[in-house]
Amino acid sequence: MPFPFELAVDPATLAILAAVAFLAGFIDAIAGGGGLLTIPALLTAGLPPHLVLGTNKLCATFGSATASYTFYRRKLFDPSKWRNALIATAIGATLGAVIAHWLPAAWLNQMLPVVVFGCGLYLLFGKTPDVAHSQDATIPRRRQWPQGLGLGFYDGVAGPGTGAFWTVSSLLMYPLDLVRASGVARSMNFVSNAMALAVFIAAGQVAWALGLSMGIALMAGAFLGARTAIQGGAKFIRPVFILVVLALTARLVWQHWIG
Repeated sequence: MPFPFELAVDPATLAILAAVAFLAGFIDAIAGGGGLLTIPALLTAGLPPHLVLGTNKLCATFGSATASYTFYRRKLFDPSKWRNALIATAIGATLGAVIAHWLPAAWLNQMLPVVVFGCGLYLLFGKTPDVAHSQDATIPRRRQWPQGLGLGFYDGVAGPGTGAFWTVSSLLMYPLDLVRASGVARSMNFVSNAMALAVFIAAGQVAWALGLSMGIALMAGAFLGARTAIQGGAKFIRPVFILVVLALTARLVWQHWIG
């Protein structure tokens, strides 16, 4: 299927989109919220709205794959402990992407700013376990099913703030420190992005040339962001996370309450 608007993207615009994708990948690998930058950028580039979500999922899959692999290589995410969450997230994201067009999501959109802002408040005032306490902790498996199904479904339907929801819910439900909770969030984001992307591909709603170009830049940003987050630890992740949450809250309030 041809995409004539892709051919009209001049090199300067493509360079700007790549720079935005790099920054989005860096932020997303640390705290989530990369879509806060890439979705408006894709809309500004002239993509029809029905292709924006699919193309953004392509970009996000590149970035989340890079970030999750970085956390895995540093032994900050153990897939064997999160098997149920991985399966549940895949199922939830697939279902969410398939029925996204039939859901009356207006009420959910208006609730999003409140929930996202609550995540930021929890991390601002809450106390999280330290690394030594959580490194070898047992991760309850039964809790992973509702968490994975719910957040995977949400990411398939909409997506804004999914990384924040994963981070905060994992801190609440399991004995994890902030760095490992971020590793869980990035890994589950990859699964939900990949499954939703498969649905968008089947529906022909992906602008491949533009999405791949931005995806490569997003990968580079995610690689640097993940390494920075791991080296900086909770002292670095916490303020970045809170800033991203505040920005995401402001955007959602404007989009769904005011705009």
